[in-house]
Amino acid sequence: MLSFKGTIKLIYDTNQVSEKFKKREFVITESNSPYPQDVIFQLTQEKVDLINDYKVGEEVEVNFNLRGRGWTNPKDNTTRYFNSLDAWKIARVGQAQPVQNNGASNNEEFTPQMNAVVDDDLPF
Repeated sequence: MLSFKGTIKLIYDTNQVSEKFKKREFVITESNSPYPQDVIFQLTQEKVDLINDYKVGEEVEVNFNLRGRGWTNPKDNTTRYFNSLDAWKIARVGQAQPVQNNGASNNEEFTPQMNAVVDDDLPF
């Protein structure tokens, strides 16, 4: 799993590339570097809406897959290679991650009780 932290710089509109394929791009500026980098990510298909609840200027962590592909130009038969960063999860930096269910029923969120006193009759 690859991840990248930074500040949202740009969020583009969804682009309907073909009848069956859509994508949406956004740019994150790495802020913890002496030489900040602007990195473009893409969301595809049903994931294009993941960025809807975020705004320019928010600090986020993006989980993504690195994809590569070649394309051969039919005019001169030369091949060029391209990379894309396919985002599949976005989270605000510093925000608590959701707690796993761990046996809670009826879709209730399991929250462990810290320093809870348990009244049981065990001798140890």
